[in-house]
Amino acid sequence: MRGTVVQSTGNFYDVLLADGSIIICRLKGKFRLDNKKQTNPIAVGDFVMVEEGPGETDEQKNYIINEILPRNNYIVRSDIHKSAYKHVIASNIDQTVVIASLKQPRTAFGFIDRVLITSEVYGIPAKVIFNKHDLYEEKDDELLQELMYSYNEAGYESFSTSVLNKENLEQLHQVFENKTSLIIGLSGVGKSSLVNSIFPHLNLKTGAISAYTEKGLHTTTFAHMYRINEHSFIIDTPGIKEFGLVDIDEYEVGHYFPEIRKEMNNCKFNNCLHINETGCAVKQLLEEGKFSPSRYTSYLTFYEEIKGAKKW
Repeated sequence: MRGTVVQSTGNFYDVLLADGSIIICRLKGKFRLDNKKQTNPIAVGDFVMVEEGPGETDEQKNYIINEILPRNNYIVRSDIHKSAYKHVIASNIDQTVVIASLKQPRTAFGFIDRVLITSEVYGIPAKVIFNKHDLYEEKDDELLQELMYSYNEAGYESFSTSVLNKENLEQLHQVFENKTSLIIGLSGVGKSSLVNSIFPHLNLKTGAISAYTEKGLHTTTFAHMYRINEHSFIIDTPGIKEFGLVDIDEYEVGHYFPEIRKEMNNCKFNNCLHINETGCAVKQLLEEGKFSPSRYTSYLTFYEEIKGAKKW
């Protein structure tokens, strides 16, 4: 039987079959990881082959995953406990959707850009949703318009939403239709509430905001794939605090910023790093106010972070 892994909880895997049923499976023996620095052999979204295991009865069947089928793609981040190791968040994804908020809690621009650059590295299209618009004041709205403009210009379609005011919720139906979407955001940005407002039948568990820290309280423990309909799925991830970059060298960072990549041929030197070189088209646009300062700051941060990591 062929199925799709919809949840991984330690040694057991929930697998969705073609008829819509979900069975609990174990791995057959020990799967050898192709990459020794990868922490999980199976990820949510993996296509697998399943067989009935020994010892089953009419009342209780044992199922075993005996094959992991080739992945179309996947997305990883560095493991939270071992930075040199990769953790596969999900596989076989059509798009990444970053859900952020400018208030309660405020999402750092660098976090958004980490998810976007990682999606670029693995060739996965991405979108950005700024949630909780009902909480924004005038100064927040001004910043929101700047951010949405910069992301749209970079090629990332962006949206402003409010569950309370039902803002742009109908529009999001089209965003998720006929796609497997990985949604990523900090705890408390309203991922589950937003998804529930669009697809009430999913009934995702929602959480609260700590009054002391204004940060979200974790509600999702494991990544989980939810079936919207026959051709549409959402993979909800645990509220992620950090998103470490992997599989990229410092001189490649600019190639994964679409707005920098577009200007590379206009730089004086073909190996321009867009930091302090003369004749840099990116720096020129920045000085003219035609390049997003926050995106450029993220570029410098990622460059130095990856360069610094190589020293250890």
